[in-house]
Amino acid sequence: MRTIIQGGTIVGAGDTVAADVLVEDEKIAAIGKLSGRRRLDDKVIDARGLLVMPGGIDPHTHLDMPFGGTRSTDDFFTGHKAAAFGGTTTHIDFAIQRKGESLIDGIRTWKAKAEGKAVIDYSFHISVADPTDETIAEIPRLNREGVSSIKVFLAYKNVFQMDDTTFLKILGVAGEVGILTLVHAENGDAVALISEKLLAEGKNDMKYHNVAHSAVIEAEAMSRAVDFVEITGSPLYIVHVASGQGLQAVRRGRLKGLPVMAETCSQYLTLTDKAIETGGFEGAKYICSPPPKTAWDQSIIHECLADGTIQTVATDHCPFWFDGTKKGRFAGKELGRSSWAKVPNGVPGIEDRFTVLWHVGVNSGLIGPERFVALASTNAAKIFGLYPRKGTISVGSDADIVLFDPNKKHKISAGTHHMNVDYNVYEGLEVKGWPVQVFVRGRLLVEDGEWLGEAGFGKFISRTEMGRVL
Repeated sequence: MRTIIQGGTIVGAGDTVAADVLVEDEKIAAIGKLSGRRRLDDKVIDARGLLVMPGGIDPHTHLDMPFGGTRSTDDFFTGHKAAAFGGTTTHIDFAIQRKGESLIDGIRTWKAKAEGKAVIDYSFHISVADPTDETIAEIPRLNREGVSSIKVFLAYKNVFQMDDTTFLKILGVAGEVGILTLVHAENGDAVALISEKLLAEGKNDMKYHNVAHSAVIEAEAMSRAVDFVEITGSPLYIVHVASGQGLQAVRRGRLKGLPVMAETCSQYLTLTDKAIETGGFEGAKYICSPPPKTAWDQSIIHECLADGTIQTVATDHCPFWFDGTKKGRFAGKELGRSSWAKVPNGVPGIEDRFTVLWHVGVNSGLIGPERFVALASTNAAKIFGLYPRKGTISVGSDADIVLFDPNKKHKISAGTHHMNVDYNVYEGLEVKGWPVQVFVRGRLLVEDGEWLGEAGFGKFISRTEMGRVL
């Protein structure tokens, strides 16, 4: 059956136009005035008063991920279902190499996690945990597994952190073979040294996580990473940027013409360091690395959303139970009741990114609808080699479509969200603008709050080469 979305306003990353959309065989088959092309058996959707936008692409998630003595609570079904309710139709998750295993082993492990559960479409980055010469030699073969991006860490000393020599080697090799390097930029040596000092002084309250992961610690690593781009000439994508000072380094690099790009996350658009400083254990809900910084840092992030310094908005979705002691749950943030240093590190957000960005960005006048589409969908598609299959309402593209009501209000709450976690970092935030129908490859998954999807529908999207530097 064909579907015609009729009477809506199509918003893309470059233009806005009133037009109908014809969906056939999972693709967008035509755009324009389509009343004369209707067939008797066509399904017609009235989109008057709605915005027709490409489905959101979240380029940074962690589903079913082991971490800190437990694992993230959303798997590839619950996480995908929540994403769809929030207007996200594709995401890129982080597969992780384990010590002693190959990068290919890590990718195949994560493919198995998704098989039979996926609801929306997905792809993978691969994170390096064992940066040996053999690992580096594998990089040119990643595209055979459909992966064209690799993540390195300047943080997590004695776990993931690599030295500068290894970072330079990986960045250079990856650039030579068309693989995009992603970096978690915090100075792991500084974090470890300061953490040791704080804990020795008995400073275990949640607020000390902010001290150990300060803005300058993030900014130093970001600045160093930008300099390494100049040394190697290889493109670099800096993930989950929370530091205004760090964004100044990105600006510096981009003004010099260096191929460096920045991602921020939706939690940094609304939260500041005050959230983690909430009294008692409540602040553990907001512990992630890097943590939200000051109101000044947030103002620079907002500025960079508008001026192009930031290319994408992701979530770093990595949810843990706030109270994992309840029946049917496994360990969660309560593992860190004695100290901030033991709190599983991550926050939920895959369901709320699209609407929070619209609310903070468009409703405030900070950005326009077209820039919103770029940040929420199109830029990620272009950077990570998904475009034009994903990230655009164009003839021949996958029919990943969100019908968005810009006037519909919704109060975000753990009581109504679909993520498999017992709290929400945006609890009580009333947003204006909400997805009312969400399609993946032409299949309607969400309609007016009703779930119509099924496990196994989502597809792995192979990416054989990196996309563009934006």
